[in-house]
Amino acid sequence: MNRISIFTVSLILVFCGFISQAQTPTEKHFKSLKQLTFGGDNAEAYWSFDNRKVCFQSNNKAWNLSCDQIFMMDIQGKHDSLQKYPLISTGKGRTTCSFYLPDNKHILYASTHLGGENCPADPTPSKRYLWAIYPEFDIFVADENGNITNQLTTEPGYDAEATVSPKGDKIVFTSTRNGDLDLYTADIDGKNVKQITFGLGYDGGAFFSPDGTKLVFRASRPSSEEEIKDYKNLLSQGLVAPTTMEIYTCNVDGSDLKQITHLGKANWAPFFHPSGKKIIFSSNHHSEKGYDFQLYLINLDGTGLERVTNESLFNAFPMFSPDGKKLIFSSNRNNGGTRDTNLFLAEWKD
Repeated sequence: MNRISIFTVSLILVFCGFISQAQTPTEKHFKSLKQLTFGGDNAEAYWSFDNRKVCFQSNNKAWNLSCDQIFMMDIQGKHDSLQKYPLISTGKGRTTCSFYLPDNKHILYASTHLGGENCPADPTPSKRYLWAIYPEFDIFVADENGNITNQLTTEPGYDAEATVSPKGDKIVFTSTRNGDLDLYTADIDGKNVKQITFGLGYDGGAFFSPDGTKLVFRASRPSSEEEIKDYKNLLSQGLVAPTTMEIYTCNVDGSDLKQITHLGKANWAPFFHPSGKKIIFSSNHHSEKGYDFQLYLINLDGTGLERVTNESLFNAFPMFSPDGKKLIFSSNRNNGGTRDTNLFLAEWKD
């Protein structure tokens, strides 16, 4: 078979999802790598407790979406460019940050649909990158058919970024209910809400350790008068500039708060390694351009920084499967030069 025909067949196989996408030789922690989605922005894919499914958010225009909605994916199923996954949010408003509950049949996620059926407006174009903190976000529980079975938050302001403890007893989420972006824990039914972070700045994207005793999260800590003024001004407009964040850990009750990274720039999307002794996260600290995000590992004491990915300019939202055998993450590799961000599944090796 000549070079052209071999290349053509390879493209067909890759396009149909039949072969794994090759990682670079330096991505040594990936025993194999498989592309799961094809088109749009697909992110925040989080595992079910039984290692069989993930829920994720997508704005794939081919699925007639104007902004992010929540979908379910059977990891063991077929994945190709023509596939549309089951919708498990309402299809109204904007959604974010879904996570499976321990029964593997329900998810929680944040949605703005009570504030309006249309997608809320994106932030006004700016010279710097800004995240919108929509005050209409509340946290809901739904079954896999999209039926909402519970509403966990009703306070005014932003409530989102909720995840569930491996113990199945608690959730952690980010809220502006006290005027700042702080972390809160609650029982899995939304009761017994407790604020656990208090420092000025954005605390978010929190996940529990494998034993459910600790949390890892991203945080900004404006310190100068100018930084504090800028942070408060943006927050009053429902905005955050996520360009300076570091990784922190604490106990579930908020005690023993520690800053793990001191890298500068944007360090975010952290998740505990299955051992509970390391953290995987996304960072652009190495980049002169600012938009090159790669995955890194680091020990809980801040030592042993190790780069995990080298392919493409965006790799983020890593999550290990509960059994520790696989890693799912978002990347813009293999997107044909577009801006598409897709989900990739790696067999992990230490």
